[in-house]
Amino acid sequence: MADFFANADSEHSNVSEFSVSGLSGAIKRTVEDAFGRVRVRGELGRVSRPASGHVYLDLKDDRAVIAGVIWKGAASKLPIKPEEGLEVIATGKITTFPGQSKYQIVIDHLEPAGAGALMALLEERKKRLAAEGLFDDERKKPLPYLPKVIGVVTSPTGSVIRDILHRLNDRYPLHVIVWPVRVQGETSAGEVARGIVGFNELEPDGFIMRPDVLIVARGGGSVEDLWGFNEEIVVRAAAMSDIPLISAIGHETDTTLIDYVADRRAPTPTGAAEMAVPVKGELQAYVAQLGARLQAAISRETDKRRERLRASSRGLPAADALLALPRQKLDGISMRLGSGLDRATAQKRIRFAEAAARISPERLSARLSLARGTLQQMEKGLPVSFGRFVTGKRQALETRASALKPTVVARKSVEGRERIAVAVGRLDRALERRFERANADTTRIQRLLRTLSYKSVLARGFSLVRDENGQPVRSNKGLDAGAVLDIEFGDQTRTSAVVGSTASELKKTKKKKQLGDQSQGSLL
Repeated sequence: MADFFANADSEHSNVSEFSVSGLSGAIKRTVEDAFGRVRVRGELGRVSRPASGHVYLDLKDDRAVIAGVIWKGAASKLPIKPEEGLEVIATGKITTFPGQSKYQIVIDHLEPAGAGALMALLEERKKRLAAEGLFDDERKKPLPYLPKVIGVVTSPTGSVIRDILHRLNDRYPLHVIVWPVRVQGETSAGEVARGIVGFNELEPDGFIMRPDVLIVARGGGSVEDLWGFNEEIVVRAAAMSDIPLISAIGHETDTTLIDYVADRRAPTPTGAAEMAVPVKGELQAYVAQLGARLQAAISRETDKRRERLRASSRGLPAADALLALPRQKLDGISMRLGSGLDRATAQKRIRFAEAAARISPERLSARLSLARGTLQQMEKGLPVSFGRFVTGKRQALETRASALKPTVVARKSVEGRERIAVAVGRLDRALERRFERANADTTRIQRLLRTLSYKSVLARGFSLVRDENGQPVRSNKGLDAGAVLDIEFGDQTRTSAVVGSTASELKKTKKKKQLGDQSQGSLL
């Protein structure tokens, strides 16, 4: 006990004197030895779930309260989700928390205290989800009459999937896609919800065809066995499904919350298959009946139209009477056709002779002589016109040359040089003002950069922690024991630390790192 308490001062008392930590440790060992493992029944009070993943709660009855904690690993394996007001049986060990001088139970298993507690929790959850409108009839979608693909969310090894496939093959064989899930246990709710969401995320024209209707099925069982289908994650996934969903959980007397939110509820998995598809034989018989009715209707309509045609034909005149007048007109036209062609040919011949008389060689020679005279007259006047054109161009050239005298060129050069000097002066002043504004902006940005730089934060007493890849470490999450951290201080000095290592291990790690840096060379 020398490690936990100091020896008593024999001059004042013969009672041993404990240190605070020593006394707390002795109490902790006594409590843990006396209560190695216990089962406690009570009602859950305060339930909190921090970001660490642990669950902190109060276990109470009408006269006392015991603090409880469920570590992250055990919380993920619980068959039920701890909720305030739920009566449970907690299994774990009693221990103390010296930091706050209190005792608590570390729970590794939690179960409802009988079916009554589960039913109370189920009723409360049902009222809360109904208040959100998840069970409203307006949300329910109609089932397709002839689906091409059916998606089934169930266990691939149970008798449920065999019953569904057998009934589908009997009624209407089609393509079935099975999403394998656990239908019982702590992970069943999450797997069923992922199956529903996964089917909805399939593309209609993708490699895996998107189902036209979903069936969520499970065989019968106790309230505890079917509890996964009462979890909110399953109910909300079914409510958000764009694909019509049929729930077939347990027997006809079993009711879960997914039954209220599903578009249709089937009493059994076999009943779900019957709801999803019609009977192929009945469809064939119905189609055959419709075909027979269609054929009979066509026959009746054909007979009716044939009778109408006969009645109409009796009211029409004979064909010879209808064609007599057109036939007479055609005979008259055919008799006049020969004489008409002769008259038209004679008229065309007369017109051709008149045109040929107008195109005689004498007339063509006269027109050619006239054109030749006109061309000769124009040829005689061409030298005079060309001379006048050249004279005009020479006078214009002389006028422009007189304007290019040395004095005129010198005057224009001086004027241009003066304008250039004025422009250069304006350019220098503009550049000077531009440089001044740029220097002022640069100075302001430098001050802002120094203000926002992380080094100014380090100068106030903080330090920057980086991992082995040089990335800043913002939290201790994801750091494994043995990870090497680089720490930078405000005076530009750096040091290294190893997560979960002692000082001697840190020195060894630094020495190895220095040897490694020496062997690889410095990049600075």
